[in-house]
Amino acid sequence: MTLNVVVVLDDRKRLLQLRDRLAEHQPAPATLVLIGEGETAFAAVDRLNPATARRRRQKAMARWLMPFGFLAGLTFTQMTDLQTFAALGPWGEPVVGGLLGMVSGLMGSYAAAASVASEEDDRLRILRNRLEEGNWLLLVEPADSESMPWPLVQQARPKAVVRLGEE
Repeated sequence: MTLNVVVVLDDRKRLLQLRDRLAEHQPAPATLVLIGEGETAFAAVDRLNPATARRRRQKAMARWLMPFGFLAGLTFTQMTDLQTFAALGPWGEPVVGGLLGMVSGLMGSYAAAASVASEEDDRLRILRNRLEEGNWLLLVEPADSESMPWPLVQQARPKAVVRLGEE
C-alpha cells in the first residue's frame, strides 16, 4: 500500500495554491484530489471510503480463509468418518466437505472484515469531522518511489496532515 497524505486547510485559496504548487513540482504527485464544499465529495474518493477499505480487507482475508477452509473441511470429513454425503461416493463426500469448509471460510472473511476496526478507520473519521467543520482536504499521493515535497506542504500552513497507508 502506498503512502497517501491528506492535508487539512481552513482556507480554500491556500488549498488551491497548494494544489497548483504541488502540480508544478517535479516530479508531480501521482494523485491530487480536492475534497470539500464545491469540490469532490468525501464518499466519492475510494481511498477515503471505509466501505471500500472493508471490501479490500474482506478480499484479502478470503484469499487465505477459503483455501484453509477447504483443507479443514476435507480433513474433518476424513477424520470423523461421517457418512453425511455417502451417496456421492468415496471421492465425492470429502470434496463436498471441503467445499462446505471453503464456503465457511468465505463467510468468515465477511464477518472478520466487518468486525475489525483499523487505525486507518479512526484517521478517516477524524478527516470526516474536519470536513464537517468547514475545512478542505487535499489528498496527495506522491509519484512512485518519490518522497512527499514536505517544504511545499509546510508553506501552506495546514491545520493538520494525516498520513494514510503507513503500516
